[in-house]
Amino acid sequence: MKNIIIHVDMDAFYASVEIRDNPALKGRPLIIGSMPNERGVVATCSYEARKYGVHSGMNIKEAYRQCPDGIYMRPNFDKYKRVSAQLHDIWKTYASASEYIALDEAYLDVKERAKDWNGARKIARFIKQRTKEEAGLSCSVGLAYSKTAAKTASEEKKPDGYFEILDAEAFRELLADRDVRSLYTVGPKTAEKLNAYGIHTVLDIRNNRERVEKLFGKKGIWIADLAMGIDDRDVIPYRSEDAKSISRELTFQEDVSDFVFLKEVLFLLSLSVENRAKRVGFQWKGVSIKITYSDMKSVSRSKSPVDCGTAIEIYNEAVRLLEQVPKMTVRLVGVGIYNLSRDEYRQLTFDDLMGDLSKRHEEEMREVLEALGNHYGLDFAGNLDKLQHMETLHKTVEYMRKHIKKSDTRT
Repeated sequence: MKNIIIHVDMDAFYASVEIRDNPALKGRPLIIGSMPNERGVVATCSYEARKYGVHSGMNIKEAYRQCPDGIYMRPNFDKYKRVSAQLHDIWKTYASASEYIALDEAYLDVKERAKDWNGARKIARFIKQRTKEEAGLSCSVGLAYSKTAAKTASEEKKPDGYFEILDAEAFRELLADRDVRSLYTVGPKTAEKLNAYGIHTVLDIRNNRERVEKLFGKKGIWIADLAMGIDDRDVIPYRSEDAKSISRELTFQEDVSDFVFLKEVLFLLSLSVENRAKRVGFQWKGVSIKITYSDMKSVSRSKSPVDCGTAIEIYNEAVRLLEQVPKMTVRLVGVGIYNLSRDEYRQLTFDDLMGDLSKRHEEEMREVLEALGNHYGLDFAGNLDKLQHMETLHKTVEYMRKHIKKSDTRT
């Protein structure tokens, strides 16, 4: 027995937290995400809302058409992160390795602690009990021999469920007649391609292994292995140093054609990206931007290597990249950094040694903040900490967008 893995998945996490904190919401169709009159999608929803056909990722306007009498709330990510940290503290006590997939989901390697399947069952019960008693929330738990099987098991009896798949034979038997989408690596496009060749069920994949491998190459080998119940992956703890990039992006509630305004937004996003990077001690050598136009077509531009270690330098490079894209009406804008490292010993320049470079960056940043503050009547410099929260940043940008002066002649 190579692995004993538990997959924990919170039930409608954001919605459940809100219902826990406001019992009056219990039994109501609660939708967490954008407001119905805004652009955006459903982040999650209560099981009552799901009865109306609402689901995560659905366009919020479609959700409103399906469930006009639902209760719509914006997500409170700060609260969800606090609850998530509490949950992680509970779960990790039972595992030799914990792999957190999201705020509300984790793979736990419990073989060392459990010793055998009976011990693992006890751990699963403890996890469900403590999650309910200490956090006031329900979770679904899957116990299995592999990560894929554990994930499948946790979905089997939702909500507040428990299910186990102890070997590959049990996995194959369970999924044989199910749609190919029941394998978590098979998305809509992959499923469509499989269906075109008469492959509709997991059993069809097993019976057409050569065709699947020919269609998808290495990915096809992986899909065929999963259909057979083969998955030898270990639980790998997430480490911040493994991150490949850090980015922030914003979708405007109305399309934007003012590229001066876009530059201002790039500056605020650059501040946010720098803050996230510095919190975990990253340096970077690449800067990127993403633009999505009103027709939903996206373009990206990037530059590496670049010598930049501050928000103002990210911003200046982002502005240069922005000048390379077509000037059309924009729906979304984003800034990212990549080629991350923890190397604290970059070669110092003469300006560094004299302290002139950091002073210039501080002065330049202060000038930009003051200019923004004067233009919009906001205290940006005094609210930098608050702007690190995406909800506050989004509200600030929307305020700015609504107050762009028609007479602006900025360039």
